[in-house]
Amino acid sequence: MAFCSFPDVFSWIENLPPIPQWKKGILNSMKLCPSCNSSQPSLNLSIKNLDKNSFSLSIYADYNIPLFLWTSKKLVLKSTSNKLLDNETTSTLLKNFIEDVLKYSPINKFSLKLPRIYSENNLKDIFNFSFLSLTFIVCIFEAPRDLRASCVNTLKDQLACSKSREVAKYFMRLLGSNVEEEWVRSINLGITNWISEIRDENVGFEMPSPLFTYSISTFGLWKVQLYSPVIAMDIEKSSGSSDDRLMFSLNFHQLEGVIQLNHKVKVEEKWIEVMVNTDNIRCDVHKLLSDTLMKQRGAGTSEKHFPSRIAIQITPTQQTNVISISVSKSSENPSTEIGAEKGVGASFEAPKAIGLNFSAAETTTISLRPWKFEQSVYGNSANLNWFLHDSVNGREVFSSKPSKCSLLHPKAWFKNRYSNAHRVFTRKGGVIFAGDEYGDVVNWKVDRDSIGKSMEWEIKGWIWLTYWPNKLLTFYTETRRLEFKENVYLTLI
Repeated sequence: MAFCSFPDVFSWIENLPPIPQWKKGILNSMKLCPSCNSSQPSLNLSIKNLDKNSFSLSIYADYNIPLFLWTSKKLVLKSTSNKLLDNETTSTLLKNFIEDVLKYSPINKFSLKLPRIYSENNLKDIFNFSFLSLTFIVCIFEAPRDLRASCVNTLKDQLACSKSREVAKYFMRLLGSNVEEEWVRSINLGITNWISEIRDENVGFEMPSPLFTYSISTFGLWKVQLYSPVIAMDIEKSSGSSDDRLMFSLNFHQLEGVIQLNHKVKVEEKWIEVMVNTDNIRCDVHKLLSDTLMKQRGAGTSEKHFPSRIAIQITPTQQTNVISISVSKSSENPSTEIGAEKGVGASFEAPKAIGLNFSAAETTTISLRPWKFEQSVYGNSANLNWFLHDSVNGREVFSSKPSKCSLLHPKAWFKNRYSNAHRVFTRKGGVIFAGDEYGDVVNWKVDRDSIGKSMEWEIKGWIWLTYWPNKLLTFYTETRRLEFKENVYLTLI
């Protein structure tokens, strides 16, 4: 099945005649991105026989002299097979697509081991989606400027269509989480380059976030995975002036988030109780380039955004049978330690002089927790909120900015924030909220008539990322925001 208007590459290759019937050289080609006018080249896919039982694929721009942007590895067929896409060839070609996407990430660390996929019912969809992704990233990095703009826009829309997004969810699970992260970093590095180029040409350019999310509903667990290039997140506020090196470092990162919620159903005599609590909330800001490039072209790897607020809203989409909702607490107050020390001292000196020295001192200490957790209710929706506060003045970080004095102060809490002993983030700059501290249960009472039915729930969320200077001497600050939404399911048994 084709993705929106992207051609069905798998079926096109599969329906080609056996290699012995091919003419020497390029057999034929298919258009991947048709040109908008006759004077502009199109982006094509060609297939070429290398000898009697081998062939290769190429993506090329059809100028008067074709410009080849990508060529596959040599694919050798078994002598007993006339099919171009037998099991072994399909697996080899698919692995070729994936590896060539991953190579665009300069920090790729994982070797690729694919499971046996040729028995999958949606093999054709997986094949077409992986080739569409390869075409997209090849176009960004390899296509000439006059061809790149129109083709990237076309391919971007094809990747964002509902069919592509559905296949992408299965494809990510097929890759495994480690390779998945590298795959998305490669794609988002391409998107970051593309947005940077467009914004340089069009001042004031804004585009919707190319957010990629997917959800899993399984026994006792809901999981939402999300990725977004930082450059594509909406800027809520900024202050001060920045230079190109700082913006390079800030832009070439991506937000990576995981929302894991435990759920449990308990059938009571007069109603059904649905209980949901936090298992794990993880949020990281990960670099898309190597440390070397960040130092050469940017302000270093330590200048980046940090999570400053996370909000999650959990809502049953059909509320006819929902009776009530209960939360555990409206607010969790920060821990406060108040200690007072008073001292009085006196001395008498003689005989040379008569004098009395007197001193008094009082010390008060207040300790604030940096992260504050709140639960609230809106209709039948449960709202979970985590707020980061400035440990000096207690203000919410996402909605405020530090004073210029604190920006210059080397011991402010947000300075060296990934390495000091009292840091509120992991060394990589992320945060983790685990169930042992934030696992308070939200309860919904549902009518017993719903027993045995599948119930749909919406998990909607917002993540704020803030930049305050870490080691760099600058007055620039900003906060960006991302919104996501996924549907999950629960059977009431």
